[in-house]
Amino acid sequence: MKILAIGDLVSHGAVEKLKSDLSNLQKTENIDFTIVNAENVAEGRGITKKIFNELNQLNIDVFTMGNHTWGRKDIFELIDIPKLIVPANYSKGCPGHGYVVIEKNNKKICTINLIGRTNINDVMSNNPFEIADQIVSEVKADIYMVDFHAEATAEKLAMGYFLDGRITGLFGTHTHIPTADNRVLPNGTGYITDLGMTGPSNSILGMDIKTALIRFVKSLPEKYKVAEGPIELNGAIFDIDDKTNKVKSVYRVHL
Repeated sequence: MKILAIGDLVSHGAVEKLKSDLSNLQKTENIDFTIVNAENVAEGRGITKKIFNELNQLNIDVFTMGNHTWGRKDIFELIDIPKLIVPANYSKGCPGHGYVVIEKNNKKICTINLIGRTNINDVMSNNPFEIADQIVSEVKADIYMVDFHAEATAEKLAMGYFLDGRITGLFGTHTHIPTADNRVLPNGTGYITDLGMTGPSNSILGMDIKTALIRFVKSLPEKYKVAEGPIELNGAIFDIDDKTNKVKSVYRVHL
């Protein structure tokens, strides 16, 4: 089995990129299951019902979110859709569900969404390690995939080693910068610290360069806006042994 994970969609341009390239990528790479992080797709903050409906026309099995989950009020109309999951370690009072189990090719695939707590100050969340341990212990599946939406590389690495041998694969999202550490950990879990983003190539993390420079150079609170121009797609493919459910390899995708 091959599972494709695609990094944070930034702007509607990312939606158009998936419309034009996703199907061919899935056919070329013989992809069986696709996970997409959609927490930035509505101009960098959250997701709208209109955009979700567009994306839902594509062959995407699960949508994950992150610290911008609540960025658009439309999320409350989408929150009960099984294939759209939010960080499982959000406070108990938050709506939504943090994992989903989907059967594909006679395999039960559990996708889990978690959010980090290091240097992400705009969310109130519980300990992701405790919640991850609880879900993996209680939910029965053949394959477990984790989207860990976190800022700190150390926190992501720690989660990878914490779950090594207990889950199939873990990929990081949030920073919008792809990392080159795709590998299989000692006990068989596929890992990459960050997928990178699917968004404007000539930008600062998907945002307009001039706007971002005003904030950095002049220290003025200029409002961010999404950059225009060519869109790049970043992600990773987890190649999984059908007999052992262990990852044989993890390789990056850049289009």
